[in-house]
Formats: sequence, structure tokens, C-alpha cells
Amino acid sequence: MKRILIRSGKSPFRVATPAEFIHQDLIGTNTGNLLFSDSAHKMLTTPDTEVTSNGIRTDPSARRAAEINERYDVFVVPLANAFRPAFQASLDRLTTLIEQLTIPVVVFGVGAQAPADYDTTWLNPMADSVRRFARAVLERSASIGVRGELTSDYLKGLGFHDVDIIGCPSMFLYGGTFPEIRATEPGAASRIALNLSPDAIPVGDISGIARHAWERYPGLVYYAQNTVDAELLMWGDTSPESGHTDPFPLQLSHALLQENKVRMPLDPATWIDELRGFDFAYGTRIHGNVAALLAGTPSVVLTHDSRTLELCRYFDIPHRSLTELDAGTDPRDLYEDADFSAMVKGHGERFERMIAFLDRNDLRNTYTHGDGGAAFDARLAALDLPASMPVWDGGDDGQMRYRISWLRERIAATDATAARHARENRELRTRLTTAEKRAAETTRQLAALRRELTAATRQLSAVERQVTGIDKRVLVRVGPALRRRMRRSKSRPRQD
Repeated sequence: MKRILIRSGKSPFRVATPAEFIHQDLIGTNTGNLLFSDSAHKMLTTPDTEVTSNGIRTDPSARRAAEINERYDVFVVPLANAFRPAFQASLDRLTTLIEQLTIPVVVFGVGAQAPADYDTTWLNPMADSVRRFARAVLERSASIGVRGELTSDYLKGLGFHDVDIIGCPSMFLYGGTFPEIRATEPGAASRIALNLSPDAIPVGDISGIARHAWERYPGLVYYAQNTVDAELLMWGDTSPESGHTDPFPLQLSHALLQENKVRMPLDPATWIDELRGFDFAYGTRIHGNVAALLAGTPSVVLTHDSRTLELCRYFDIPHRSLTELDAGTDPRDLYEDADFSAMVKGHGERFERMIAFLDRNDLRNTYTHGDGGAAFDARLAALDLPASMPVWDGGDDGQMRYRISWLRERIAATDATAARHARENRELRTRLTTAEKRAAETTRQLAALRRELTAATRQLSAVERQVTGIDKRVLVRVGPALRRRMRRSKSRPRQD
């Protein structure tokens, strides 16, 4: 039995409550992380393998490294846009762990994040971190699997050539066969799934695009993906009472939340199942659109940086540049301009590249060495996985105990912090009083030393005057004698 440890927020078979997802950050800040890690988990599950989730957070300690070396045969690391400054500290921790491992380490689908023009200059400050990571991985595997050509060229520019372009594992959730994309005609009665990224705000008017859609399509639902969105849906905020507003759906005062048209997916299986009930999906999140495509729902990505554009180009996913769209962009127009034929037609060839990458790194897969994922899917279907979170209406939805307990813990933690600060303030005041006393004593001593110095200076001046007078008297007495001796010395005849 080959024992595989995989970096993922949780096992696909763990049934967690919304409170656990939030409290333990099981999605690693973004539900999309579970979509590609679950797909990799399924891909690697064969009759002679055992796949275990390591969690999303890295423990780089020697103790944990020794434990991994002893218990597992290979460490698989599915990643997304890991080559970005905000992830540098996490990448360094992961590298520290990998450098201590003696087992193979295989990286799936890592990507470099850059603007849509693919300019990676802004990654220069973290080049040493990327080199260290790539070196550590390639010392333990045959190649690194990357998202697309941008990342491949980036790593080759840093001196690494054992690079395979494999895209993202999420697109291979169903192996070499991609679901048929349903034909539809988006209209006023259509159900539309929208996804948005806050970091796309500087690139285009995504708030305006969203507003245009929900005003014309009553069946529109916004699928959020971040932990902060889950916290908003779980806890709410006071924005309706305070009057605070934001054009992006980040507060309860936003119309989408007021109308309960926001959902937060927690598990990929239920996420995809829900999206089967929609007629069209679109937005700036790559995995929000991949989830829709896996559901057979036509979807278009609004690209705003390299991490979305790179995958769209590799998989031939229909996409439009956000910079080219205005607030009046209509979902119907996006659908009519989309062509899914190249994506579906080329899927088999791309799947074979993924399989070749696995073979190159000595990893067996369920599609050529197992049942094609049938047992995995059956086990998943038997679970009661949570549906996507809606907006909390203030009633008892089963999470009240968590909310009250969390608030109690926060109050206790706040009280403890306040008490600690009070102790620190008292200690600082005591130290300040002591320092002030020392400063006063030092000032007194300094004044005394200055007086002594002044007296010594006067004494020295008096001595110097006395010495000067003595020197003059000596010269008066001795000078004539010295001159006479010099004259006699000059008048003596020389002895040859």
C-alpha cells in the first residue's frame, strides 16, 4: 500500500459544519482550493494507495518532517498561484518542510501571478524564494507541474527546465471525459450564477457589471468564495443600521445580501451539484467558473490577471478580458459569444499530458490503474455534505451555540488582552518612574561634575601662568651664558 500525503484543507470525505469551515479555515481562505485538491485526491485514489490530507497550513518543524518521512511514501502538493509576494512567507515555510523530507515530493499545477500582460517583473523580490522552492522539489521529483506557459517560462528563466504544463487538477475531476455543456438561451427567467473577485476591482467595473445583471435577471445568485464572505454570512454586520454601503457585495447593506442572493459553497460536490440548476455562470473567479463547467453549465471567465488568463488559454475556456467590458455587459451577450468546442475537443489530449506527468513522477492514478473514480464518487455521494451557506436571517439555524460560544471566547480574550495591557502599562509606569529618578540623579551628578570641571580648569590656567613665568626667568638667567659658550665654540681652530 502506497501512502500518499496531500496538502489540502480537508479530506473530501470529511463532513464539516459551516462553523468548522470558518473556525478551522478548512478552505484555506478560498473554496476554490478544495476544488483542485479534491480532484487530485480522487485522481490518486487507487486500490493500492491511501491518500491522507495534511491540512492547508504548513508545520515546518523537524518533528513534523520526521513524522512525514516515517509515515508516508510521497508528499503531493497541489498549488494555485503560489508564486506571488503575498504567499512568499507561506512558500518559504513549505520549502523549509520539503528540504527536510527524504521522500518524493510532487507539485501539481503551481502558477506565477502577474498582470494580464504576463509581466513578471514584480516577482523579482521573491526570486530567491522561488528558486529555493523549485530546487527543493526537483531534488525529490522528476518535474514540476505548472498551470501554463507563463509559469513554465518564468521557472525556465530562473534556471529550471524540468517543468511540465498540466493546467489545474480541477478540470480533470471526471478524468478524460468532460461533461457536456448544456445549450441554453439566457433570458429574464434564467438562473444566473455570478462570481466576483475583490482584487479585480482596479481592473474593471465588476460592481457595475453585477448590478446590471441582478437588475435584469431576478434569478441571479452571487457565489462568493472567501472565508471573509463566509464570516459575513455567518455573523452579519451592522451596515444596514449604520448606513454604510459599498458597491461590491461585502456588507449586508448590499442589495444582493438584502435579497438573500448570496451563497458561499463549502464542499465542491455540493457546489457543483447546485450549479447544475443554473442556466449560465460567469465572473472573475477561475474556480467558480470551472465548478460551473464541471456541472455542464455554460460559463465565461472575465479575466483580470495571469492566474485566470493562463488557465483559460491552456484549457480553451471561453473568456473575455475585464478591461474590454463595461457596466452594461449582459450575460446573454457573453453566452452568445462563447464557444466551448475547443475546450471539450482538446480535453482528452490535455488529460493524457496530466497522466504522463503522473507516470513521470511514479504516481498511479484511478483512471488507468483503478476504477476510474467510481468508488470515490460512491463514497462521496453517500455523505451528507453541507449545502452552500445562505445569508443568516438571525434565526436558529443550528449554528447559534457556535456564535454564542465564539462571542464569549472573544469577550474573554478581549478581557485577557485588556488585563495584559493594564499590567504592561503598570510595569511601564514603574519603569518610567525609576528612569525619571535615575535621570534626576544623573542630572545632579552631571552638575557636580561640571562644577568640578570648572574648578579644575581654573586651577590648570593658574598653573600654566606660573609655568610660563618660570620659563621666562630661566631664559633671562641662562641665555647669556649659553650665547658665550656658543661663541667660544665657533672661535676654536679645527683639528684635522
